[in-house]
Amino acid sequence: MPGDPIRFTNRPAEELKQFLATSKYSRVALLVDENTHKSCYPIIASGLPKHDIISVAPGEENKVLATCVTIWNRMTSINLDRHSLLIILGGGVLGDMGGFCAATYKRGIDFVLVPTTLLSLVDASIGGKLGIDFNNFKNHIGVFQLPVFTLLYSGFLETLPQNELRSGYAEVVKHTLTSDAAMWGVISKRTLAEQDWPELIRHSVNFKAGVVERDPREKGLRKILNAGHTIGHALESYFITTHKRILHGEAIAAGLVAEAYIARRKKRVSEEELRSVMEHIRSVFGKIKLEPGQIREICELVRQDKKNKGNRIMCVLLNGIGSAEWDVEISLDDVNEALSFYEDQM
Repeated sequence: MPGDPIRFTNRPAEELKQFLATSKYSRVALLVDENTHKSCYPIIASGLPKHDIISVAPGEENKVLATCVTIWNRMTSINLDRHSLLIILGGGVLGDMGGFCAATYKRGIDFVLVPTTLLSLVDASIGGKLGIDFNNFKNHIGVFQLPVFTLLYSGFLETLPQNELRSGYAEVVKHTLTSDAAMWGVISKRTLAEQDWPELIRHSVNFKAGVVERDPREKGLRKILNAGHTIGHALESYFITTHKRILHGEAIAAGLVAEAYIARRKKRVSEEELRSVMEHIRSVFGKIKLEPGQIREICELVRQDKKNKGNRIMCVLLNGIGSAEWDVEISLDDVNEALSFYEDQM
């Protein structure tokens, strides 16, 4: 992508050192969370010049304004100026929040993304969407800003717990369902343990980067990347408020099933295609338990989705596996019926 070099590597420290050798930054700071500091920092440390470390607590619950204040205070105390660089070593939460902090600090400084989770490798680190959660609404405050460099190293996956690997896989599922029926045919026949991660990372990155290059500000085509997210984000937001947190990918996987059901009701996918989506997602993610009262509250959260236009709920729906349409209007009744179907049939 122009202005957003993406590099796949098996030598992350060496690649980072080479990139920094060609740059003239006044200071370098590294943003980590407690997990990436312990597990991932040693992998790249030898490639870094003199640098300051900013460490924050991990987790979606910390992707909020208060953490940004902590980061901005630390950036100020170590005297980062507008010619400084922030390197962000972490998953989607840290990449979104750290990039947002860099893009707003002194009206914007350069930042580098070194994603460490499957979710961030295949999705969150690509495309320049940055932001934080606000009042329990996902990514409610944010900006578009591209990193100056993105370094992709699949070896970081070895540091992940199984639930984080599974969470990131939901975005791989989304990318194949919306763009590549042949790849869906491959991955849907494999267990999570049998997936070829380097192949899938490259496939997802190439797909998403191509979409973003054609529509960087999400005026049209890029909306296709929101498949599963209209209902998925509402699920995720609901479970934040109940303190029974579910991972982003778990919510998106459930959203993909529910939205595939709506697509089936609208005769956009076949019964066989719907069952294919359900069976593979069930085999990998299991099921989120939903009660009728919860479904009503989740439906109300859909009203806050960023893709909505006025009171109209806009969704991405499959047109058969391998193709999708964005800005399809759905109703709260559609959402309620889809979540009830998910609860009954998954």
